[in-house]
Amino acid sequence: MARGRHELRAGRTRWPLIVGLAAGVLLLALSGAAYAAYRYEQANAGRILPGTKVAGVDVSGMTRREAIQAVRARARLDLDRKIVVFVDGERFATTARELGRRARIGRAVDQAVNASERLGWVERAWRRLRDDPVHVDIALAFGGDRGVEGFVRRTARSVAVDPRDASIGIGKDGGLALRRSTPGSALDARRAERLLSQALGDGSSLVRLSVHPVAAKINARTMGPTIVVHVDTNRLDLYEGFDVTHSWDVATAKPGYVTPSGEWSLYQKREDPTWYNPALDGWGAGLPAVVPGGPGNPMGTRALYITAPGLIRIHGTTSPDSIGRYASHGCIRMHNEEVEVLYDLVPVGTKVIIIGARPSWAAEGDFPDTPDGSNTVA
Repeated sequence: MARGRHELRAGRTRWPLIVGLAAGVLLLALSGAAYAAYRYEQANAGRILPGTKVAGVDVSGMTRREAIQAVRARARLDLDRKIVVFVDGERFATTARELGRRARIGRAVDQAVNASERLGWVERAWRRLRDDPVHVDIALAFGGDRGVEGFVRRTARSVAVDPRDASIGIGKDGGLALRRSTPGSALDARRAERLLSQALGDGSSLVRLSVHPVAAKINARTMGPTIVVHVDTNRLDLYEGFDVTHSWDVATAKPGYVTPSGEWSLYQKREDPTWYNPALDGWGAGLPAVVPGGPGNPMGTRALYITAPGLIRIHGTTSPDSIGRYASHGCIRMHNEEVEVLYDLVPVGTKVIIIGARPSWAAEGDFPDTPDGSNTVA
């Protein structure tokens, strides 16, 4: 009996030792496992947890740099997509990248990395060991349209059609050309920029842009008067728009002198102009050096100065019999009462067109040497 009680007491004292030893072994094992797990997590701390995607791209186990490369390949699908732009029948092609679109790749990958770091290290290690996905999918943001304005500007230049103002001029054949105004067209730039920016955002690959008409600045109603001198018939027509409102006989240059053809303009107007003798040693010998305005002045009562070379004028005359003939030294003569009417109808800046040529039958010396205002300086 004594022996049995002694063995029972001995057994009771061994159990705590066994339990303590087992607990110590278990604790060491758990500590070792925890330390191993910690070291494993530390070794993989820079890698994204399994089950993480960016824009649908699986970046599980990747470093930040590797993830950026993988997502960049996906972003190219959007950035390099072709966008075809039609403008009034013309076709232009560009890409989202050329229009300034950019992918926020670094930002999205950082979000994926942060999603991993928000978990404790134990859970991270556990998920890595078991390949347990976290089911995170980060959207890839796109933005930017800095290239849109430049594309629209270049396209606008390409499709622009300038309006043509109404005008009267000399045609290629040397005759009078009446040019009607025609409208132009221009790209609606603001609308174009808005539609292209919208296409960048919604993934469209086709954009249709429109042009709007551009009116000419000058039309038949606003072009004002035009003086047309026909040297071949010695006629002066006054146009208002494209309609001849007045027509008068004139005198132009006699043989040996020229009434210069071309497109000119009025730069000055004078009432009762002063005449300065331009040829004291030539055809003007014996005539006064200066004749003030008034009766007897060779330029009559009015003078219109035009930009043609040789100080050419449209003026009145003291030789009414010369009207309709080739009798001047280059100027265009009119009856005084008629040049006064013209004077009041045309402002400075009026266009003057001189066309035609003196007929070949008008030979040197056929007409009297009557004085006029040609080549004077007043």
